[in-house]
Amino acid sequence: MTAVLPLRATGPIRPSLRSALRRVAEAAVTPLLPDDYLDLVAPLRAGADLRGRVVSVTPETRDAATVHIKPGRGWRGHVPGQYIRIGVDVDGVRNWRAYSLTSPVTAPDGIISITVKAIPDGKVSNHVVRALQPGTLIHLDQATGEFTLPSPRPARALFVTAGSGVTPVMGMLRNHLDELQDVVVVHSAPTEPDVIFAAELRAWARDGRVRLVERHTDLDGMVGTADLDELVPDWRFRETWACGPTGMLDAFEAAWADAGLADRLHTERFRPVVIAEGEGGTVTFAGQAITVDADGATPILDAGEAAGVLMPSGCRMGICFGCVVPLKEGAVRDLRNGDLTIAAKGDGIRIQTCVSAAAGHCEIDL
Repeated sequence: MTAVLPLRATGPIRPSLRSALRRVAEAAVTPLLPDDYLDLVAPLRAGADLRGRVVSVTPETRDAATVHIKPGRGWRGHVPGQYIRIGVDVDGVRNWRAYSLTSPVTAPDGIISITVKAIPDGKVSNHVVRALQPGTLIHLDQATGEFTLPSPRPARALFVTAGSGVTPVMGMLRNHLDELQDVVVVHSAPTEPDVIFAAELRAWARDGRVRLVERHTDLDGMVGTADLDELVPDWRFRETWACGPTGMLDAFEAAWADAGLADRLHTERFRPVVIAEGEGGTVTFAGQAITVDADGATPILDAGEAAGVLMPSGCRMGICFGCVVPLKEGAVRDLRNGDLTIAAKGDGIRIQTCVSAAAGHCEIDL
């Protein structure tokens, strides 16, 4: 047996040091690997799994907040408009979600920020907006995404956003507004108090840096393609970035395609595009002995989580592959293109649960 000697202090112990010493003392009676001890003392060190420490959580509206994060030394930076996945522990379960970065890339203190809108029944988004505390360590992935500005910058730019769809656009504007000559921002929110970044957007409009069109959808309805000729008569001559609800983006993509301008429209979606629905069926999560009924439009990830199954997840859009699991047997349909995947025992097929729906009975090795 190895004796644990008491730690002797030669002066007052700072709170941060006291916390570190307490964690080391707790670790002394817990079987850990060497890296685990380092994680207790220096979780943001170079070479560690990428993490970040929450510096502050600042309310933006009644259901949105900006989270400022000090990333670990492995952080490689980001391009404005990109997003990151964060891993947050909620009720003892680590959940991964993707959020757009809204911070300047040249912040001298290295702080990054994401802006999150709490959605109804959103376990992670509500926790982040209403319960996440400064000092909390969260897991991070490197930034990714192609919803960014080209170089050279366009002479005339149009940004059409709704709700939290304004977040990646704010990342672009905070970093590149001085490089853009002619900017129109069309933003929709249910009511005036629900406009995220309202003060900053309106200040830019007063200073003549952007032309801002606010749409309060509880009164005026969502901006549609029929409104563009009135709101932005020269939209056909502008490079356009749009982010918001699926219905809005579907309509915009159709309008730009009909005008022969599909290459001038750039969209960012927070959910996958559902092209085809399967027949539905039962999904068995073999490792947890749970079977659920799922319709043909519900991703297996959502069906499993609703039944209390502990499932890996990430972007929830079919991009990051954080939700990939083995399909032991059965059939699933890819919601993005309608492709059917069938597996027999021993095939070793893996599927993305966030974009796959049951197409009959299927069994997941989870």
